[in-house]
Amino acid sequence: MKAILLDGSQKNDSTGERVRAALVSTLQTRGWNTEHIVLREKKIGNCAGDFFCWIRTPGMCNVDDDNRTIAKAMITSDLMVFLTPVTFGGYSSALKRMVDHQIPTISPFFTKVRGETHHEKRYPTYPDFLAVGWMDAPDAHAEAVFRHLVQRNAINFYAERAASGVVLAGQSDGEILASVQKWLNDLRKGQPSQTVELPMRGETSREASQVRRALLLVGSPRTRKSTSYSLGGYLFERLSAQSVHTETVYLHTVLRSPERMKALLDAVDGADLVTLAFPLYIDSLPAPVIEALERIAAHRRGREQTHRQLFTAIANSGFPEAHHNATALAICETFARQAEFEWAGSLALGGGEMVNGRPLTEMGGRAIPLRKALDIAAEALTRGQAIPKAAQEILAKPGIPRWLYRLIGNYGWKPRAKRYGAEKSLKRQPYSARAA
Repeated sequence: MKAILLDGSQKNDSTGERVRAALVSTLQTRGWNTEHIVLREKKIGNCAGDFFCWIRTPGMCNVDDDNRTIAKAMITSDLMVFLTPVTFGGYSSALKRMVDHQIPTISPFFTKVRGETHHEKRYPTYPDFLAVGWMDAPDAHAEAVFRHLVQRNAINFYAERAASGVVLAGQSDGEILASVQKWLNDLRKGQPSQTVELPMRGETSREASQVRRALLLVGSPRTRKSTSYSLGGYLFERLSAQSVHTETVYLHTVLRSPERMKALLDAVDGADLVTLAFPLYIDSLPAPVIEALERIAAHRRGREQTHRQLFTAIANSGFPEAHHNATALAICETFARQAEFEWAGSLALGGGEMVNGRPLTEMGGRAIPLRKALDIAAEALTRGQAIPKAAQEILAKPGIPRWLYRLIGNYGWKPRAKRYGAEKSLKRQPYSARAA
């Protein structure tokens, strides 16, 4: 039996090292062949969001770096283990960068799983799944979000058996070992994990004040040509029309530039409202967005906040059901709380590909409900109030029936792959034993 451990820890993370040691020791004692991959030491590019892994090189990322070798090791293992510091209730950016590359291991074609839309399997079997996170101190809210994320991942990863665990830095080695043994025993027995619901928190309840400066963070690699910008850009046009000074930053363009990163942090410091607009990647945020949030949180840690600052988020998913965004938005809310922003709510859109980066003002009648929802949100945010529930409900309502969305979506993949001569290999399995 083969187990692969994907380690998303930072260098000199003593708690992560203790967790890894307990897992490797227990697995090897039980006869497992283990492979431990320290992701920060690997060359793994960010997912470009171009779907080339489905239509150009079906089943593998178009970029030939370490992600391909790791993806093959994952799909051919019996147990896949994620190791990560719990980061705003989710995974670290180092781990998420590789998780984003799991998209090729499933098919682009839609199907129904447990009554909701997901992608079909690409392979007949997938590994069992264990995710272990650690925190410096107890945080029930972040832990619940983390466990819920693992539940959602298990569905998309087609893991027959899945479990999650959280360790505290103050626990002894013996306590960590006992927890590891229990999680592995539960997996072996096929004992289902207790369902964890997302924790509910209210939006800001402080006295509202006029927003004068607003910052839009676009979290899509497609930048201006993205649905994220279509939604966030329209919202900010409405804010600007109400005399709010607005600024837009494309997160994928700033992370490797110290000058641009400093400008981003300065812009965050000066804003009354920060809005993050992003596409859903594997039930969460894209890895570069998480990295940006990590840096913003580190920048604000221990600093006195001189004025009231609101944080909101807009997520869009390629699935027709808007609720797929819920876990990612809970991560955004947890970030806001931990980075000392006031959470002013969120918006979620299903079927984001129907927008496909077009300006909402050029989409005609199909965009009327989207514009209405964003108009309502803009009016409230300008006054420093949370996004109203009415706006959330309007944006979340499907534009077309889910069955029709799935039908249209499935029909479209073959013509797109034909451009690259890959229309007959959309379902290929490059990492299967037969392919090897």
